[in-house]
Amino acid sequence: MKGIVRLAGRDLKGSRRVQAALTSLKGVGASMAKAVVRATGLEGTEKIGSLPDETIKELDDVIHNPASHDIPPWMLNRRKDIETGEDRHLLGGDIEIAERADIGREKHVRSRRGIRHERGLPVRGQRTRSTGRKGMTVGVERKKLKMQKEKEE
Repeated sequence: MKGIVRLAGRDLKGSRRVQAALTSLKGVGASMAKAVVRATGLEGTEKIGSLPDETIKELDDVIHNPASHDIPPWMLNRRKDIETGEDRHLLGGDIEIAERADIGREKHVRSRRGIRHERGLPVRGQRTRSTGRKGMTVGVERKKLKMQKEKEE
């Protein structure tokens, strides 16, 4: 049994169950891990360290190309990619890169979402009257500080 298994550019503990170990990969949640395990024909309760190298390579292939292994497109995390138009599944740092590019595109187009991102305001319609004040100076506090400075002088 291996102590550490290398899969999708990450080191996974060999003592963990296959399904649980897959969820520690960025971009693979519980349902995706279950689908990957089913696609490879494994038991989800097996320890990942006890799997042979061929099975680990097969797991890696299914994780990198889920659509070609009969995993439904609605489970992929990047459907109808704006650049390619394809359904893709991103892993690890690719998710962060794609997210940063999406936000940059929104800012460049000057959409409402992009402008909210630029200003550091909530993007998804949350209220701002009483929440979201962390890091910003509130007007009442400014007056108190101003009055304290005048008293000190």
